Order: sequence, then structure tokens, then C-alpha cells
Amino acid sequence: MSPMTLKPGSSAQSAYNLRSTLPESHERHTLSVLVDNEPGVLARVIGLFSGRGYNIESLTVAETDHASHLSRITIVTTGTPQVIDQIHAQLERMVPVHGVTDLTVLGAHIERELALVKVASTGEKRVEALRMADLMQARCVDVTLESFVFEIAQTSDQIDAFIELMRPLGLLEVARTGVAAVMRGKEPME
Repeated sequence: MSPMTLKPGSSAQSAYNLRSTLPESHERHTLSVLVDNEPGVLARVIGLFSGRGYNIESLTVAETDHASHLSRITIVTTGTPQVIDQIHAQLERMVPVHGVTDLTVLGAHIERELALVKVASTGEKRVEALRMADLMQARCVDVTLESFVFEIAQTSDQIDAFIELMRPLGLLEVARTGVAAVMRGKEPME
């Protein structure tokens, strides 16, 4: 029996060529969704993404207005411009959603993510870990004779770079919060 050859874009599991052979232009977008703070809202929003096969790179949610019982969900997602538009439109149609803002489209905004990075090292590697943390503006929040826990609040790319710097120095564990974002200037998002 000869080995089966597949054309680009085809799959060994399907008799049909279901995947496009043209490269799609995926974009990264940060969406801010203001919702009622009630049980099941997050599950409904996430269900919209999972039910349609949309990807979520980062998800952060917290109550932002206790008196009005409102929460802000910050979602970082990727997709073609058409997919992003579809996500935006479908989120706006949901009943507990008060507003959806695509921060990427609106322009200048601030994004930050928090990470706790545990590093175990001794000797020169220990000193180097402290130097790198200082250069990357990470704070040491816990120290033992064998390890450090660093806290870093930066952009996702800067956190990725810090993690890569710590890898050869004894990286043990990473915990990340997800992206929090807000528009620049004096105008509110919603």
C-alpha cells in the first residue's frame, strides 16, 4: 500500500478539502465588554466564543461598579476582520451586555498584564536573575534561600520576554492574570 499524499490545506481525516489554502490575515483585538454582574453572564459570553470556534487568548473579568452591579470583561482574541466584526456584533446582541468596545479599532489604549514568576537558582544565576528582574522592572515579592517569586506588570510581550530571560536561570512556575485594558485620554470607554 502506498502512502497517501495530501494536498496543502487538506486533512487526513476528511475526504474534502475543507481548509482554505490561502493564508488568512488574522488580527489581534482587545475587546472590552460591560455586562451585568450576575450569575451565568461569563458562561454565556464564553459560550458564544466556544460555540463558534473563536479563540480567546486572554480573559479578565471583575466587578467595576458595585452600585450598578456592572462588571467589565476584557477579552483578547484573534481572527480575520470579518470574524472580529461578527464577534463584536454577536456580543452586542446579548441581553446582559451593556456595551462592547473594540479598543484595537479605537486606537490609543493601555494594556497591562500581571504575572508571578517563580525562579529557583543559586550562585551566579541567582545574582543574574535579580539583575534581569531589575532591568525588566519586576519586583521581588517572595524570597527564600533557593528561590524568588517576581511580580511583573507589563505588556504581554514584555512578560513573555521576561519569562524567556528567566528560563535558563531556573524558571519553575508562571501564573498570569490576563490583559486589563483602558482607553487613553479623558473620555470613558462606554
